Amino acid sequence: MSDCCSPPPPDDARERQARRRALLKLTDQPPPASPACCQPPSSAAANACCGGGPQRRTDWLLWISLGLFLAGVTVHLALPSAPAWLHEFGRTCYEMLARAWWGVLLGIITVAVIGRFPGELVAALLGRGGSITGLLRAVGAGVVLDMCNHGILLVGMSLYRRGASLGQTLAFLIASPWNSLSLTLILAALIGWGWMLLFIALSMLVALITGWIVDRLVAAGKIPNNPNARDLPTNYRCGPALAGVWRSLRPGKTNYLQLAREGLAGSRVVLRWILFGFVLTGAIRALLPELAFQQYFGPTTSGLLLTLVATTLLEVCSCGSSPIAADFITRAHAPGNAFVFLMAGAATDYTALVSLRQTTRSWRAALALPLITTPQVMLIGWLINHFGK
Repeated sequence: MSDCCSPPPPDDARERQARRRALLKLTDQPPPASPACCQPPSSAAANACCGGGPQRRTDWLLWISLGLFLAGVTVHLALPSAPAWLHEFGRTCYEMLARAWWGVLLGIITVAVIGRFPGELVAALLGRGGSITGLLRAVGAGVVLDMCNHGILLVGMSLYRRGASLGQTLAFLIASPWNSLSLTLILAALIGWGWMLLFIALSMLVALITGWIVDRLVAAGKIPNNPNARDLPTNYRCGPALAGVWRSLRPGKTNYLQLAREGLAGSRVVLRWILFGFVLTGAIRALLPELAFQQYFGPTTSGLLLTLVATTLLEVCSCGSSPIAADFITRAHAPGNAFVFLMAGAATDYTALVSLRQTTRSWRAALALPLITTPQVMLIGWLINHFGK
């Protein structure tokens, strides 16, 4: 450790330091700079020395995906005579923008607000990680929040960073993508209240089972624990903490601008993959038209497998997944395929997988989502096709 950070040296050490400074002065050499860890913690050098993040680099994935996405939207709006494949790519980009913008925006706002929550408050509201009560609260929060899957992903990653267990985070994500109030009403109008209520109950069951298994794997050391987890102080009260959060959201242009910056910063990792998913979905739809898939989606084992492949490749926003799921019931007469399309899309969503990997710093934690959830979804889909008609 440098002498600027060390306790006062003994007398003989002081003499050696004095001789060293005199020698440096005689040779006209500047003294070595104090190490970064002794500089103010706000400096960039301090961050590098004391474990902070690396220097900010250009986020090529974000900017390239954004450029291609905006180019697609421009093609749709300004070049109606473009080649068919390019027109389909542009139409998909525009459709994603029209259907998902509100969910993404609401997600960014929620991330900013959650960022003002102390970690202890998040832990108190969600309950103890690894417990059934905590999982039930996470599932309930996922069902209640009125967002699409892209917006809910931003919130889920923010909850993990604020201390939610991995099981709670996955349960929140699985229960959320299409179980919001607005999408529930859309689904009920398309397929009827009976199927809608059954799908909601089954999705909550899958979320609880997945969260419980993941928390058990974390407890057994098979999956890394959340380093952000908090232990609540004795006699912790939510009221004063909530009042503090409310005060931090006081009206004002400066505060709102700060909230916007915090929301964008907290959502940056997920936003890059949302844009990448939009672009990739547009490319897949341009090369593989949707009608080519629908010919093979029947109530058979092969139909279920093709549904799984399609929902994995096509990152359909939950705003658009409900009408497509309704087609499986009304046209293909395959209600199990509809459930698989809705649920497996959340379980195999590559945007969610990469976001989980970057947030948890563990591929084991990220892959737990599809590996544990998908078999349950496929089994339920098969049972619905065979016994739910």
